[in-house]
Amino acid sequence: MPTTIPIINTSGAEAGALELNESWLEREKGVQAVHDAVVAFLAAHRSGSACTKTRGDVQGTGAKPYRQKGTGRARAGSRKSPVWRGGGIVFGPKPRSYDKQVNRKVLSLALRRAFTERLDAGEVIVVESFDVAAPRTREVVALLDAIKAGDDALVLVKEVSPNLEMAARNLPGVEVMKAAAVNTYFMLLFKKVVVTRDGLEELGARIAGKEVAE
Repeated sequence: MPTTIPIINTSGAEAGALELNESWLEREKGVQAVHDAVVAFLAAHRSGSACTKTRGDVQGTGAKPYRQKGTGRARAGSRKSPVWRGGGIVFGPKPRSYDKQVNRKVLSLALRRAFTERLDAGEVIVVESFDVAAPRTREVVALLDAIKAGDDALVLVKEVSPNLEMAARNLPGVEVMKAAAVNTYFMLLFKKVVVTRDGLEELGARIAGKEVAE
């Protein structure tokens, strides 16, 4: 049976309801997919730029420090040896990529599962629209207060208007993005998920593996 979710207007009053297609939801599986998707997202944002110098990279002479025998010391062939101060590093980090490959079906499953969990927890708010007349932060704050979304919210819209983008960028706990661009990490990051009606339809078609009809 499809799940029905109420739709509210920008004043916080109920303005109807929307039936969610079962193909948009996933309650039976996907826990591991959510984990894999989040780990892959965070791993892709690691710079992987740590770099140490081996004995072939450090600056120094290639001459033997002292003669082989007769000094009473252990034999040494190079001042760039790892056992010497200033010498090279053994098995140190080198620049690398931390990217993890996750196929598209798993990513879609993860997003569907994450959305379902937020929905079941009552943390998804569907609004008719989320537009501001001018790029003023206080207008976004007033909208969020009216719909009881708080100051820690992900706002999903079909298209991000310049006014909305500029008005929300001063709010550290608010992220505005296109529904077609959201991923599992952002779906789970905020306390509330605010989505417009057309944004929800686009998100639903995406996580169901279908294109939005024009």
